Amino acid sequence: HLQKIIATDGPTAILPYSYLGTQGLIQMSGMDRRFFARLGATRLERAVCGEAGSSGLAATIGGEDPMRPEDVIHSRFIILWGTNTVVTNLHLWPFIRQAQENGATVVVIDPLKTRTAAAADWHVRPLPGTDAALALGMMHVIVAEGLHDTDYVTRYTLGFELLRERLADYSPERTAALTGLEAQEIVRLARAYATSRPAVIRLLVGMEHHSHGAMIFRTIACLPALVGAWRERGGGLLYMTVGLHFQALNAGALWMPKLEDQTIRSINMVQLGRALTDVALTPPIRALIVYNGNPSAMAPNQQLVLAGLRREDLFTVVHEQFLTDTARHADYVLPATTEVEHLDLLFSWGQTYLTLNQPAIAPLGEAVPNTEFFRRLAARLGFDEPYFRDSDEDLVRSALASDHPYLHGITFERLAREGWAPLCLPQDWQPFAKGDFPTPSGKCEFYSADLAARGFDPLPSYIPAAESPAGDPMLAARYPLALITTKSALHFLNSSYANLPHHLKAEREPLLEMHPHDAAPRGIGDHDLVRVSNDRGTVELRVRIGDRVRPGVVAMPSGWWASLSPGGSSANTLTADGLSDWGGGGDFHDTLVEVTRLPSFSNGVSHSFPI
Repeated sequence: HLQKIIATDGPTAILPYSYLGTQGLIQMSGMDRRFFARLGATRLERAVCGEAGSSGLAATIGGEDPMRPEDVIHSRFIILWGTNTVVTNLHLWPFIRQAQENGATVVVIDPLKTRTAAAADWHVRPLPGTDAALALGMMHVIVAEGLHDTDYVTRYTLGFELLRERLADYSPERTAALTGLEAQEIVRLARAYATSRPAVIRLLVGMEHHSHGAMIFRTIACLPALVGAWRERGGGLLYMTVGLHFQALNAGALWMPKLEDQTIRSINMVQLGRALTDVALTPPIRALIVYNGNPSAMAPNQQLVLAGLRREDLFTVVHEQFLTDTARHADYVLPATTEVEHLDLLFSWGQTYLTLNQPAIAPLGEAVPNTEFFRRLAARLGFDEPYFRDSDEDLVRSALASDHPYLHGITFERLAREGWAPLCLPQDWQPFAKGDFPTPSGKCEFYSADLAARGFDPLPSYIPAAESPAGDPMLAARYPLALITTKSALHFLNSSYANLPHHLKAEREPLLEMHPHDAAPRGIGDHDLVRVSNDRGTVELRVRIGDRVRPGVVAMPSGWWASLSPGGSSANTLTADGLSDWGGGGDFHDTLVEVTRLPSFSNGVSHSFPI
């Protein structure tokens, strides 16, 4: 069937779709990258998570190299900014608790009262998407009161005077109006951050999912340099450790990037629905090969994605362990192995250890790993290049074949014997204590000539979210509530495990969080059935009234499969599928909705629990 499509429309009529379903490097991005590059298929931009934030940090500090996560125990002021650490970063939380027991103040900046916020000393609740304004307001106070580290700023930063001019626009009063906070809270936060040592800011990907997500990260990344927080162990900024892993590993040996023709068109995975339904796309996507992912549940603008998957002329192949919502639309569902059946090399987003995942049992039935799936498919298409004959062990060994000092002493044999090994970071790891930022200037760039050359604001800035009351007042008149889709389920990992009965039973049902000030005028009571809607679709679910969200904001959990949700649809029915300012990330937290009360589910479902 693929050969027929290639003969008619060419190989670019074929699109792969995958992300991090296996959580391992070899099954995530080994043989598949070689196969699709050799085939000449349309290239997939895998930018749904992390890319916008990383791009924003790169503009300010040159990359995402963090402080060592374990060094949080030395911190005395910890800001968890846009991260529900208790749920999404379990291995960091014990170190934060230890720091807290040692006297550290833990601040959570989040519109929602999450499990993490409940365990913090201080919860700051700005309006969604206004984090850059808050950071600018904090910097205004710090500079105005002379709390910045003048020595560090002079030695190791670029553009301070231009930044100072920009900060004049962000008085506590104006920042309060933009963020929905009290001016005094902004002042108090700025003073506490600037005068506490060591101080660390922990970021994760939630905030990047705005139309100006990269700029949000760029702006926040100015704060540690402004106060000299990088000087001390336990100070600075912590984002993702994956950059350390990929500096160390020989990932290019897996991907073989030279095989890929960079002139072939690319499609951002955030906009899968647009790609599958674009009548002007030439050639159209005629075949979709899905593995390591479940776009029917996790891609934004879900109804557009489903419309594309329902096309009669789309040939869809899904390599999977379960009959997912995506697999239900497939022409072929082929069995994939689980982690207990295949070899893999695991890196991490939040710690600095490499792990060898060794199979505990042989693959069941006809299941094969992703690597073997693409070996066999390559053979059937007549691809006889030697690189398709590399075994999974060959792939692991090639990834470890690096002379980078972080990999010193880490071999396949050691990992096979011990299971895991820490990256060989210096014991006194403090990446920017004496500057040496990997930026064009070698300094933390408050002013970025590179951004200016690309047509972006060269200074940290705040721009209202595209779909927000400030960014689109006319749309907000129809849909006045800001929706946040949260990673709040303890028993799911995005959409993984969301189909397992015991996990569903533990999560019970998806609930819409709503503030009493928004519920009362709509005649909505606690646990009522409601319809959440916008121009992209509707979701029906029950509501929980309380102060977990601030007025003007509603929240529902992400990851639920529509087929297993009581109302037959899930959060991504509503989410936007625009792109962030740079980096290619999605803006699905820029979503406005309205909420109305319902007497019953429109699909006839009357029970509360989807099992």
